[in-house]
Amino acid sequence: MKKLRLFLPLLLALPAAAFPAAAPNWTARVALSPIGGHVLGNPAAPTKLVEYVSYTCSHCAHFVGEASQPLRDRYVKGGKLSVEVRNAVRDKYDLTAALLARCGGPRRFFGNHEALFANQDPWMEKLTAYDRDAVKPTEEKAALRDIGQKTGLYALMAKRGFTPAQLDACVNDPNAMKQILAMTDEAWNKVRITGTPSFTLNGTLVRGSDWTRLQAALPDAAQ
Repeated sequence: MKKLRLFLPLLLALPAAAFPAAAPNWTARVALSPIGGHVLGNPAAPTKLVEYVSYTCSHCAHFVGEASQPLRDRYVKGGKLSVEVRNAVRDKYDLTAALLARCGGPRRFFGNHEALFANQDPWMEKLTAYDRDAVKPTEEKAALRDIGQKTGLYALMAKRGFTPAQLDACVNDPNAMKQILAMTDEAWNKVRITGTPSFTLNGTLVRGSDWTRLQAALPDAAQ
């Protein structure tokens, strides 16, 4: 203790630059890309991974459940790789979920995104029953609200703290709709993915649609 007291004045006198800065944890950084995708990590990361997903895709749910944590811990955290999620919508149910995933802004997105996939089986079961119902609204906004309310999607998002009014606003958001449809057009017609999930690394389409093949394609320098 006496030695510590002797050194304390010297330590207090040192400039802040004398102490190494803590490395940033990039998993706390989420931003929107120009097309409307959600980017997790360092925006200047040398390796940029883009995931094209559909919320009604079981393979996507499996990938997100298996890959999200290792991607964060091994690649995103250190700032050498960023992950961007973009939509490749396949149907009206997928579109409804994609709109709901954006509720709460970028800060809430990845939690919503992973919750939708983690709970995909229950709401997809209700969706199958809903799809057989012949009586559905025909007006677009009303139809999306009806899907959200009757397939369990609203109930799932309510557990994440969203009110019915907030969820209605999310599925009726014209800007969000525009961005989702733009990403969808890009995925199927410009990048020319053949299914979901699909991935690009620094703009180049990756062969394979699972975590094992994607991880093999990631450069060692991205860790």
